[in-house]
Amino acid sequence: MCLSVKNIFKRYSGHQTVADDISFTIEQGRLGALIGPSGCGKTTLLRMIAGFETPESGSIQICGKEVASPKTNIGPEKRNAGMVFQDYALFPHLTVNENITFGPVKYSKKEIEKLIRITGLTGSEKKYPHELSGGQQQRVALARALAPRPKLLLMDEPFSNLDISLRESLSEDVRFILKDYGITGLLVTHNQHEAFAMADTIGVMKNGSLLQWDTPDNLYYRSCCYDVARFVGEGSILRARVSQGGDIESDIGLFSSDTPQGLTPMDRVKLFVRPEDVLVDEASDVKATLIKSHFRGPGRIHTFELPSKQQITCLDKCPKRLERFNEYGISVCRANIRIFQ
Repeated sequence: MCLSVKNIFKRYSGHQTVADDISFTIEQGRLGALIGPSGCGKTTLLRMIAGFETPESGSIQICGKEVASPKTNIGPEKRNAGMVFQDYALFPHLTVNENITFGPVKYSKKEIEKLIRITGLTGSEKKYPHELSGGQQQRVALARALAPRPKLLLMDEPFSNLDISLRESLSEDVRFILKDYGITGLLVTHNQHEAFAMADTIGVMKNGSLLQWDTPDNLYYRSCCYDVARFVGEGSILRARVSQGGDIESDIGLFSSDTPQGLTPMDRVKLFVRPEDVLVDEASDVKATLIKSHFRGPGRIHTFELPSKQQITCLDKCPKRLERFNEYGISVCRANIRIFQ
């Protein structure tokens, strides 16, 4: 296990809790990510792992070595962890090559050449940061963090200053580079698409708590709670209730389901339905009125209104246009519906 975070607690003055009993692990060579809204505590947690802040309780281990606990506080430079910052933090008076090799560690010419090549900086070795694009500057920051061959690479919103296309391509490159070097990574980002593209395991945070630490598939299709489902991707919330027989009664039909734990017949529940699980189906008995539709290539996003005035969205990849205010049949892939109290 490369990174082990156990029962971390941190509170700022004013009694604001930014880390509340957080625990997770990342295996060697794997990439994890922390996502959540601004102010949820993800960056503070990353800084505690890096050694820039100290937890009040709990422990952090990197490659089996305890680096933080009530009795231990190893300095950032001794944690065998590299850090890539949001603002690159490059030395403006040093060239690319000098930025990468800055520090007490001496590197062979062969090592630096490989690092420059794999980070796509060949030909820019003698340039200064102001002569580089944002993407190139971030590559320099990455190369500098990788140069000491850390066991763990920590990344704090590393692509937030880049445009969308560059962000996507660079995030893919970074994942490839980390896998190639066998380095474990932890990414903090507010961009869930970025996290899903890069990480093997993702944690969703809210108000200092880690709601779920899981694979991307499980986060999306098997969210542990309502807050995770709402934050990860898109979806519609429909009111429903548990029938006397334990089935779910809703505007999209009656369907069999294991009664959620703690619920009894006639209890109210919420159904969470992903737009890609809603289909326009002429044969369906469930009818809904199209109230708006917009293009999202490939396909269109439709918003339908059910007889109860509840709304449900549908990702329709059929090129046929639907007429606004007309009634259409819709069906739902019930296997992926999540039920919450």
